[in-house]
Amino acid sequence: MEIRIKYLLKEAEEFCDLHGFRAVREFRTEDGSRIDLVIFNGDEKVLAIEFENSYKWIKQRILYNAVKAKRAGFNRLVIVYPFNNDPLSKSWVEEYVKEELRVELVLVKPDCFLSALKESLKVKDLLDCQ
Repeated sequence: MEIRIKYLLKEAEEFCDLHGFRAVREFRTEDGSRIDLVIFNGDEKVLAIEFENSYKWIKQRILYNAVKAKRAGFNRLVIVYPFNNDPLSKSWVEEYVKEELRVELVLVKPDCFLSALKESLKVKDLLDCQ
């Protein structure tokens, strides 16, 4: 299963432009790490988005993504993950991200990404994704 990352990035950028947000691809943090896509509302850091196309080491990658987002000043993180299994089942990672890092974590499938983006940005024309 593969994520059409370029398509989703383009859709997210167009959506953000339409609603007054600024989307930045391949955002470089102060410590040199990279976040796939970040969303700003003016100077406010609103949302970090990472695309994960592999299930290998997924718990560690989710934790790393949350640390990157937090260190870059983002308190909300969406991870696009195409597989059916729950990558955080039987793991302490989700609780750690929410309780210790204080980062809101949302896992979504690629076909629900735009709906999750609309919801995360509190845009009123939300289309439900089943």
